[in-house]
Amino acid sequence: MRSRTPDRLCAEAVELAREAAMEAAHPGKVGEYLGAVTEGDRVVTHLFESAEPGYRGWRWAVTVTRASRAKVVTLDESVLLPGPDALLAPEWVPWSERLRPGDMGPGDLLPTDADDLRLEPGYTGEDAPPPNSVVSEEMQQLAAVEEADVTAGAPAAQAVAPTTGSIAAVAEELGMRRARVLSRYGLHIAADRWDEAYGAKTPMAQAAPGTCATCGFLVALGGSLGQAFGVCANEFSPADGRVVSLAYGCG
Repeated sequence: MRSRTPDRLCAEAVELAREAAMEAAHPGKVGEYLGAVTEGDRVVTHLFESAEPGYRGWRWAVTVTRASRAKVVTLDESVLLPGPDALLAPEWVPWSERLRPGDMGPGDLLPTDADDLRLEPGYTGEDAPPPNSVVSEEMQQLAAVEEADVTAGAPAAQAVAPTTGSIAAVAEELGMRRARVLSRYGLHIAADRWDEAYGAKTPMAQAAPGTCATCGFLVALGGSLGQAFGVCANEFSPADGRVVSLAYGCG
């Protein structure tokens, strides 16, 4: 068990610790002596107030020690540490988490993470089945008969437009040229966001005599989102050009 009683010689080495703190800090930046802390057998840390501008509540911690049966105290380390009431910088938050709608401007780029939950692969990127696949030989025969080219790589990775008849060209015709598309999660959070801005619970919709589902200015959306949303095309509406819930209304 380590003794929590400070070693007498280490505890008395205040001036040695102060000189070490003065050497590590700028001249005149070491303040009053704040006391000592026992770290272990013959190991003591002396604390001095820091007078560095911007480091309120920080302390210079100088640890000294001595070998067993030795009479000479030696320096272990000197470091500037925050105290209990120290002024600290706020916790760092990645820029991708600090970004809010409306922060983007002309020329700004916003790359998405590879594991962004809002997106999922829109195309596997595999043009040829595995060699042991039962369709591999059939695909090659079909390509030979139709004189089609099997273009390697995902459609989005093609430097030029895919060759007519290639699998990449067919994927583009089917709307699969995008490497990633909205996931179910991405669809849900977008729907929640749009419904909050232009949904049935907004004051405008509550006061309107009818809903967008009955409005001639509603432009229908394709896909699953079209079951609940459309685009307003009424220039006099506050939602003009916006995605609106079918339950929204402006009167």
